[in-house]
Amino acid sequence: MFSHKTYDVDYGISFNQNHATHLGLEWKDVYRSMLEELQPPYVRVAAMWSEVEAEKGKYNFSDIDWMMNMAAKHDAKVVLVVGQKAPRWPECHVPDWIHSYDAPDAKAHLLDYVRETILRYKKHPALELWQVENEAFIRFEFGNCEGFDQEAVYEEIDLVRELDPDRKIVMTDSGELATWRRASKAGDIFGTTLYRIVRTPGGSKFSYDFLPAGFYRLKSAFWNQTHETFFVSELQAEPWFTDSNPLNTSVEEMEETMNPDRLTKHLNYASRVGASRVYLWGVEWWYYMKEKRDDARYWDHIYEVISESNLDTT
Repeated sequence: MFSHKTYDVDYGISFNQNHATHLGLEWKDVYRSMLEELQPPYVRVAAMWSEVEAEKGKYNFSDIDWMMNMAAKHDAKVVLVVGQKAPRWPECHVPDWIHSYDAPDAKAHLLDYVRETILRYKKHPALELWQVENEAFIRFEFGNCEGFDQEAVYEEIDLVRELDPDRKIVMTDSGELATWRRASKAGDIFGTTLYRIVRTPGGSKFSYDFLPAGFYRLKSAFWNQTHETFFVSELQAEPWFTDSNPLNTSVEEMEETMNPDRLTKHLNYASRVGASRVYLWGVEWWYYMKEKRDDARYWDHIYEVISESNLDTT
């Protein structure tokens, strides 16, 4: 019965401008359409260090400013991610110049960037929560993360608390490949990823359908997370790619790991894991499918889900 209980869920969307660009899209068009058409009440974006400080000591927040201001215009509340790691490949988004510094100096530069970001946005009307790093404590190699300073994470958290003591901090971890021990204790809100079907490095499909929804609820309860402090930070709503990408993959192959029936199953599953909020992962792909493949099924389905959720909370 534990896995069959459903919970009240609010939906948000994670967005990455670089991923939209890699799909051949005008990223501002994707973001604007997301806010205007899908109308998510919650959005998660990242102030990627590699973008914000591509040149040492020269901060460029223009893209983040635009996204934050657009979110405020459409009454969407933002989780803003700061740190070495951010959602989307290559996972670690650090500027190239940092690799010429030793660890202590690199950490000092990291904290400078975090400080500049917090001070810039802590009074922004769209800002709801900070997320410090993304899956900071994951214990296996994933992404281009050579030199990632895991112990600096605690200093980042302390700095965010010092500069913005009234705002809560989200920490995230892998739903299937991590214990959540450190991440669940480090912040105020814990967010898990939720991927139901993936491809191995060799390209074979692997499904987590054998895991009951109660697995996540029990795991969150074990680490003292309540319904209100437990989020799904990434719910898989797009295909899983290894060496390929949407530009060179057939619809038939993409549908092996994401199709309308599976999307419905993922949404239903997420409503039973005990999380109070679920951030959907794949808006760039839904838009790509709608605009480049003449397939609006995913975009339209997400619109219906968010619209229904918004009606339930008014």
